[in-house]
Amino acid sequence: MPHRAPNPVVLEPEYIEGFRQIYEEKIVFNKTLGLKLVTVTPDAVEARIDMRPELVGHYAYNRIHGGVISAVLDAIGSAAVMAALAAKHMDETPAKRLERFAKLGTIDLRVDYLRPGIGEYFTVHANALRVGSRVGSSRMEFRGPDGTLMSTGAAAYIVS
Repeated sequence: MPHRAPNPVVLEPEYIEGFRQIYEEKIVFNKTLGLKLVTVTPDAVEARIDMRPELVGHYAYNRIHGGVISAVLDAIGSAAVMAALAAKHMDETPAKRLERFAKLGTIDLRVDYLRPGIGEYFTVHANALRVGSRVGSSRMEFRGPDGTLMSTGAAAYIVS
């Protein structure tokens, strides 16, 4: 008998909207950065950030500040862990799964800056590598408008 892959988990529109509100509006720092979610699935989360004068780290080159890159990678890494965690608890209501954000915290964050962050906008992508009962980990990428990889990150988060 052939092995069948399990049906992929689809997060409900109610959950996705609550998720978006948390990451784009309720986390005021993300709002200040201009972080906008593009895709949220249990397998990956993608976001976009537009370059603005307030985000410049080097005035002569109009380069985005490294702290902005780090913060955006941390935010998207935690989002990937939370989306994967939500998929593990589909027996709970969307509201109950969204309450899990209250327990989320960064344990460790590593960022590698590979190229200068110069561009009109940037995309950020993250995958959860593992989500256990207490800790989740993710890998993240920060890319320029043409898809050039500018920075990478890896992080661990407390989830309980």
